[in-house]
Amino acid sequence: MQCWLERRDAQLEPVALPDGVPVVLGRGPLTRVADRKCSRKQVELLADYKHRAVRVTQRGVNPTTVEELQLGPGDSSTLQEGQTLWLVNGCYPYTLRFLPAPRRSLQDVSSPKRCHPAGGEEAPAPKRLKAPSSSAEEEEEEEEEDLAVVAKLHQLQETAASAEQAKAGVPHPPHGDPSALLPHPRDSWEEHGKLLLFTKEGVVPSAKVAGFDLDGTIITTKSGKVFREQRARARILCSEVPRKLKQLQMEGYKLVIFTNQMGISKGRLRPEVFKAKVEAVLERLGVPMQVFVATGSGIYRKPLLGMWEHLCEKANGAVAVTLQSCIYVGDAAGRPPAWAPGHKKKDFSCSDRLFALNAGLPFHTPEEFFLDWAPAPYQLPPFDPRELDSQGRLYDPPDAPLVSPTPELVVAVGFPAAGKSTFLKQHLVPAGYVYANRDTLGSWQKCVELCVAALRQGKSAAVDNTNPDPESRRRYIECAQDAGVPCRCFRFTTTLEQAKHNNRFRELTGTGHVADIVLTSYRTKFVEPALSEGFTQILRVHFVPRFADAGQAALYRLFSEG
Repeated sequence: MQCWLERRDAQLEPVALPDGVPVVLGRGPLTRVADRKCSRKQVELLADYKHRAVRVTQRGVNPTTVEELQLGPGDSSTLQEGQTLWLVNGCYPYTLRFLPAPRRSLQDVSSPKRCHPAGGEEAPAPKRLKAPSSSAEEEEEEEEEDLAVVAKLHQLQETAASAEQAKAGVPHPPHGDPSALLPHPRDSWEEHGKLLLFTKEGVVPSAKVAGFDLDGTIITTKSGKVFREQRARARILCSEVPRKLKQLQMEGYKLVIFTNQMGISKGRLRPEVFKAKVEAVLERLGVPMQVFVATGSGIYRKPLLGMWEHLCEKANGAVAVTLQSCIYVGDAAGRPPAWAPGHKKKDFSCSDRLFALNAGLPFHTPEEFFLDWAPAPYQLPPFDPRELDSQGRLYDPPDAPLVSPTPELVVAVGFPAAGKSTFLKQHLVPAGYVYANRDTLGSWQKCVELCVAALRQGKSAAVDNTNPDPESRRRYIECAQDAGVPCRCFRFTTTLEQAKHNNRFRELTGTGHVADIVLTSYRTKFVEPALSEGFTQILRVHFVPRFADAGQAALYRLFSEG
């Protein structure tokens, strides 16, 4: 089998497209196109013999058309066997053929250009290829000659095209790696820790990615219940889904699913059952897709970007993703109850919308994207890590002394993960304060003993516990009163939502964390500290983050829970 582009409007030789070898086509002797609107490197063509198709990527400035789809610079689409490629501005039509090699024509005939009907001129019927030679020996010699010419031409084209594309900033596969744009050869599953990755046969790397959630976006269940094992049968969300996905594929998008499946790590969903579900859904959709599955908590779980970063860095061949050309669609969008007629329940989370916000992707709900509904109202989480000011004020009132020149006792009050330990160790311990922490000493009684001993020696002390209620704080106030020194309260103002975010950040960076129940337990017990308890002053301490490096700072400013 050989692949050819047959010019429909002249007796010119067909253009040979070797399997898996990029060929650049444009203005020049090969096409006999002299139109200055056609770049010398107008399109790049990558043939896939197995699927009898050609990947078309526009490199020139003016539009190339694949059937009825008009491309722009850097856009890609798939040209199927028998379909027509219009080289530039609806002109110079070529039809894709997979045929035995035609004999080389000795006649060189030129004719006026014919345009796509949209341009106002009729294109003639496709020119028939000459019958192949009856001599196998002649055919073999001609094939070897053709391949040699194509190889040399490709080498020259690739060199020139790479230089032009680098100048124009257009992504291009690295030299010597034409396989970067080849379709995936077979269905395959990969496992990377808490990430499962399925790549369907025929998936092609692309700078443009259309990402989708799975449950509630691509599929739903006939019972309306969450899919578990085989008790609920999944169905496509609506009839528009397959049509829209195929349209995106024709427009050169790589189709990708990003889904959270915590049930796998918790043992509620068997991996082999979920894998079978994914493969069955993709067969029903009829388009090649790549599926990323976060099987547990951690960096891969949406709204964090582990799955997206794996796609961009390791699972898209050598093609760089162009963020502004990508989209993401998901149903976890933070919509309130009754956000639309017939939708009484609120969205179960906001993780899909936050995933898109974290990545910088345009976001749509399934109803907006597939059914053209108007955007619905939504609510983001109460704590937005993007708004945290690393240059903000440390405490209020700002004119209060942070460190006392005379002995005192400081009692910290605040959520776990509110930044108490970091603040006290950074500001008070270097000033000579004795540091008391129940987590290290083992009990509050030992903390009191340490404070008593420090005050007897004329030293200041700082107590690093949550101290949510008057009872837990009284023991230290009495300790200070017995020693005849003032007792100040450092009230850390971090909210529950921010404390949870800090706690998840600690888990992600391996710096320790507590169970969420510890945070909610503190909120239940918390009573706002007051001067009437015996404090001489209450300092309100704000969380102002400091990070070891830019990577940690970027991670902290991502939404980590929907």
